[in-house]
Amino acid sequence: MEVVLADALLARGGDPGELLRAVCAPLSADRAEALRLLLQRLAAGGPRGEAEGEALRRAAWEVALERCRPLLRLGEGAAGGAERLRLGRAARGALRHCVQLCGAPLAARLARDALAELAGGGPGAEAAVEALAAAAPRLEEPALVARCAAVALALVREEGEGEAAAALVAGRLLPALGGNAPALGRVWDGLLGGGPAPRAGRALLALSALADALLPPRGPGAAADARLCPRFWRLVQEGLTERDGLCRKRARYLLKRAVDLSGGQAACLRCPTDGPDESSLFWWSAEENEKLLQFWETYILIMETLEGNQIHVIKPVLPKLNSLYELAISGEEGCWLFHPSWHMCIYKRMFESENKSLTKEGVLHFLELYETKHLPNSLGFSEFVIGPLMDALSESSLYSRTPSQLMGACPPLGMRLQKFLATYLMLLPEEEKGGFLLKFIQKMTNRHWCAVPILFLSMALAHIPACKVLGTDGLHALRDVLQCTMITHQILLRGAAQCYLLQTAMHLTDVVRFCFCFAFFFLPDVVEIGKSNIKWIELEAFLNPLLDVLMKLGSNAYIPTLKTDKSLQLLLKLLQTRSLKCSNTQDGYLTKTKILPCFKTIVNLIQVGDLDRCDLYLALIPEIVNLCLQLSSKKLTTVKKFISSLTNASIRNFWETNSAEELKLKEQIKKVTSIASLTAVCELVDQKPEAHLEDLPSVDALKRFTAFSQFNEVLKKPSYIEEKSGACLRRFFFCSLCEEASQGWGRIVARYVRDQWICLCFALNKLPMLAQEYEEGTSELLLTAERSKEILESALEALTILPSDQVLPVFDCMKVLVPKLLNLQESLCIEAFDLAWKIISSLSNTQLIFWSNLKAFVRFIFDNEVLAAASANGPAYAKIKEIILKLIDMSTTKTGVFNVILFIFSNLEFVWMKHMTFKSISYSTNRDDHYVRICAIKFLCLLDGSNILHKSFMEDIVIKLLEKDELVSRSRTRYYANSLQHRIKNRVWQTLLVLLPKLEQNFLCGILDKVFQAGFGNNQASVKYFIEWVVILSLHKYPQFLNKFWDCFCYDEEKLKTSICTFLSVLSHFDTILQNTSEKKPILKKALLVVLQWCFNHNFSVRLYALVALKKIWGMCRMLDVEEFEALTPVIESSLQQVENMHGTGNARRNWQRIQDHFFFAAFHPLEDYNLETIFCTLPRLSEVAEDEWISLCKFERFTDIPLPPAFQWYRSRAELLDLKPSDWSQQDTGSSSLDTDGQTEWTDVQKKIIPWKHSTPSSDLEMVLQDRAAKLGKSNSRLIVVASLIDKPTNLGGLCRTSEIFGASALVVGSLHYVQDKQFQHLSVSAEQWLPLVEVKPSQLVDYLQQKKTEGYTAIGVEQTAKSYDLTEYCFPEKSLLLLGNEHEGIPANLIHHLDVCVEIPQQGIIRSLNVHVSGALLIWEYTRQQGCCFAN
Repeated sequence: MEVVLADALLARGGDPGELLRAVCAPLSADRAEALRLLLQRLAAGGPRGEAEGEALRRAAWEVALERCRPLLRLGEGAAGGAERLRLGRAARGALRHCVQLCGAPLAARLARDALAELAGGGPGAEAAVEALAAAAPRLEEPALVARCAAVALALVREEGEGEAAAALVAGRLLPALGGNAPALGRVWDGLLGGGPAPRAGRALLALSALADALLPPRGPGAAADARLCPRFWRLVQEGLTERDGLCRKRARYLLKRAVDLSGGQAACLRCPTDGPDESSLFWWSAEENEKLLQFWETYILIMETLEGNQIHVIKPVLPKLNSLYELAISGEEGCWLFHPSWHMCIYKRMFESENKSLTKEGVLHFLELYETKHLPNSLGFSEFVIGPLMDALSESSLYSRTPSQLMGACPPLGMRLQKFLATYLMLLPEEEKGGFLLKFIQKMTNRHWCAVPILFLSMALAHIPACKVLGTDGLHALRDVLQCTMITHQILLRGAAQCYLLQTAMHLTDVVRFCFCFAFFFLPDVVEIGKSNIKWIELEAFLNPLLDVLMKLGSNAYIPTLKTDKSLQLLLKLLQTRSLKCSNTQDGYLTKTKILPCFKTIVNLIQVGDLDRCDLYLALIPEIVNLCLQLSSKKLTTVKKFISSLTNASIRNFWETNSAEELKLKEQIKKVTSIASLTAVCELVDQKPEAHLEDLPSVDALKRFTAFSQFNEVLKKPSYIEEKSGACLRRFFFCSLCEEASQGWGRIVARYVRDQWICLCFALNKLPMLAQEYEEGTSELLLTAERSKEILESALEALTILPSDQVLPVFDCMKVLVPKLLNLQESLCIEAFDLAWKIISSLSNTQLIFWSNLKAFVRFIFDNEVLAAASANGPAYAKIKEIILKLIDMSTTKTGVFNVILFIFSNLEFVWMKHMTFKSISYSTNRDDHYVRICAIKFLCLLDGSNILHKSFMEDIVIKLLEKDELVSRSRTRYYANSLQHRIKNRVWQTLLVLLPKLEQNFLCGILDKVFQAGFGNNQASVKYFIEWVVILSLHKYPQFLNKFWDCFCYDEEKLKTSICTFLSVLSHFDTILQNTSEKKPILKKALLVVLQWCFNHNFSVRLYALVALKKIWGMCRMLDVEEFEALTPVIESSLQQVENMHGTGNARRNWQRIQDHFFFAAFHPLEDYNLETIFCTLPRLSEVAEDEWISLCKFERFTDIPLPPAFQWYRSRAELLDLKPSDWSQQDTGSSSLDTDGQTEWTDVQKKIIPWKHSTPSSDLEMVLQDRAAKLGKSNSRLIVVASLIDKPTNLGGLCRTSEIFGASALVVGSLHYVQDKQFQHLSVSAEQWLPLVEVKPSQLVDYLQQKKTEGYTAIGVEQTAKSYDLTEYCFPEKSLLLLGNEHEGIPANLIHHLDVCVEIPQQGIIRSLNVHVSGALLIWEYTRQQGCCFAN
């Protein structure tokens, strides 16, 4: 209509120039749009006479310079409001038409002025760019063309605050320059030439804007064809892996545009390569057209799917990645047909995903490549492994175990990494292996890795087959990893990783390439004792000089101290290395040497008198003891001589130092070495009982010496002068620690005190007279009791002063003493319990020493003799129970505590076990550790119902479990599938099932009401099955309980809504219940009467369960052929026949079949399936409990700390159950509750459909209103246009049509009007297309359509998530708004985003990335309507 009016005005207006001037003064927004329309029609008009044309050009020149250019500055930005924005857009269109009328002269003038403004840096940059965009297509002067191109490239490259300018240049100026051939060449050289290119995001922004020019349809011979430029493809690949989603979308757009163009042309082209051996980044041939299209369509599909970031959506697409490799590799030539960097883009995109599950899938898929594919060698693969792959492998969460794996097992990623690295390295050429491995190891030092990734990377390196590829640089890199990267790691993980790295050095090092001195760093793990493959040195030649020095140690007083110390250090290193290797060959060789004869000379080391040599001796003695323990019986005589000499010398030396009045440093060091030697003898005697070393006279002397020694004797610092002989132990000890003394003195003193307690523990175990009571009235009784009390008091004192890592021998001594003193000195024993617990609780965060101390503490506190001595009502009993509760609390926060406790508890009395068993069953929340639960379950299986103690224990456990179930049911915590509450209830009922056969009748009768009460609750499916199973087994064993069961059906219907299906399910196994009952008829009659009333319930699920039970019970009645049931036959037969023969379009028949096929009714047998595998694995699996709750039978067999009784039913489930898969039928009790309740409450509100025209028009005129509205389509007061040309699903278009009509949009733009005839469209639109203007604009015409509407004053708004998008809740819609909706899969293409004025996104809080396009459009349409206030304006 506007075009018709403009043409009529021009036809009647006479001089066009005068008409233009008349419209311009004064120039409002409406006049500016009218001016733009007039100029458009004039520019589109035919040829004119010379005079008329010249007049028109003068008028256009005047309008351009005096009207349009000032209006562009006035309309710049959005700060001036909608009116100013309309002025600017109209001026932009008018200026473009003026240039069309005036040609190159006006274009040159506008370009010079605009370039001057941009050079001055004033506020009019946006107006200047718009002027350049209008002038660019008509520029002819080479200098101006070059300057315009340079300015455009500079604005694109500008960082920081230039983002808006870059977007403006890409949306306006670059497309205009693309239409000017000389300018396009300049821009081409700037973007893809040899100079520095802008960053990927800006470069892709510019390339997307120039896509029409750089990817021309003229064929591969065109002057500017981006497909032939390697730099273009590298930018596309970089964009595909960018973190910015908009950048990735632009890269996919360019790739798709190039593929569509190449497929359409089907011509041959090949992008030049960087080297002779490299594959081309992009090529095409007419012969391979279909294959190439298949490859690139699959590739683009994978990249688009990865945008979803949801593993359940992406996983089905991953197999297509394998087909890419099949297409990308030439089987005949064994080379890459497509450059492998394209595949690396996919993996890099997956590695950098925010979804760690997707990252893990990508890593696993990549590591599988070399196991399943024969890939040609490529340098790019090695760089990718060292770069993005290792970056992804640094994420610790990727190394999680599967639920079926045991603790300590290598996770799947770790195993795949081992196979990949070994396979990949072996496939590399020999000359590349060393360089690849060196870079791989150096990468491990370039960043601070976490402990878990570094462990599995080290493990993978250690599993590489032996090959000599590492030199000095490789060992340097390994040393850096050992010394620098892992310095802060947890010590156990660090130690394991170090062992693997040392093994790597041993397997992969070329020893010829470096000297022996450098290898000293790795000597302990690299040197093989004996006949080794790596013979750096001859062991015998190395040992002979060492042994000569050691043999002279005690006889030659002139041997230099430095020489003897070095010899001892070498001997210590040799023994430590031997203990790590532990090979029989090494033992044989060491036995042949003179090390054993030199033991006698080592005894002389007791005379050492300085701290440094003391440390060396203390480290050497345990290694010699370890060597003695592993020697054969043939060398036993030498060992006995060595022990005798060492013991006698140590005792003699100890007495000599005790006789001195004031000990100097040398004498105190001698005491330290002496007591350390005696400790080594004690350990050797205990660990080698078969040698009968305790029969030696020297060992008897050791016992007597220890028994009558002074306990907690400490050493004084040499500079300390004792002022009072009665100074206490604590004072001596802290003086030695706090005052300045020789280096390491405090550590030596602590070890000295600990060694005293080791010797005392040895004596207490070998000489029980110290802790045993004798006949009353003898003096020995008082002496023994008093002595035991003194030792226990000294033990308490030792606990307060010893470091936490030195208290183990004190615990062992207290374990012997406390049972003997508990009745005589109960308060002292309780104090011992308290002090020991304080030490354990303080160590809970110290991994290295906590576990050993915890084991010793548990053995001490819960020793059978200690528990037997504790009176059931005494303070000691209460204290032990209190400690149990504290241990339980600790176990909830520290995994593994229960493991230690149950291992120690396996032989304890049941009165103590019940506390721990109940907690391990119901409180354990660690989903990965099944060990604790298995130990508790196997312990329960050992119980005997005929044993009174066992019986009391089981009854107590059952009551506690039922109370726990009731407590969880009453809690307000959200109860959903696989929640913590669900898991606890599941475990409770599993345990009750295990105990059920052991319970006697009277007790079971007392708890049955609680079981029924649990059935009334709102339970998850697995818990329901367990409750039903318990009820079935109880009624089977004791049918007299059936009267209680019938009472469950007598509650009011309101209470039974959520539970009746549970009890009806029990009746479906009525044949099992009555298996041992002789009088079945009256019971069956009662069951029929109960079930029949529920067969007519209004709830469909209840009816289904009742009919299943009725079918089972009626089948039993028919088998008995009882006349009493004949009266019921018609009713029952008709009911069953009706449900079997029901038909129709609903789900009734299907649900009836599904519930009959469900495993609980079809395959499950309550008696035959009663075993551990069904209870703990099969039934949880079939009821869809989380996999980490399944406990397989192999775990019960593997964890053998507690054996199962041979008669217990722990065999496998029947094949009928094992072969089943989880059913799609689930009990629907809970759903019926809310629905029925809502239906029965008083109606306070009802549905009421809105009739919009009723608010303004009487109903009698309704027909006229409809006719008038149909006649006036397009005249809506709303100025909103909804553009849905990119949407291709009829259902979404139909819904949008309905939404747009309801909220009064002025028009809906679709890609094709044929959609209107689609039945799916019509089903969703419900005739809205009859009342809403529909406009057809194809996707290829959208750019022109958007530009046209923008010149008409519309604001182009895109519904898309971009870096600069506005939040919907914060955006203010202009009155004239054009809403562009994206495609269902791709969103808005990158080339269209440049033509939008603004992008708006909908704020989200969930995980799913995007909404359905119809829903998104509806939200924005409503928000526009709300802001404009036109929802009910008419």
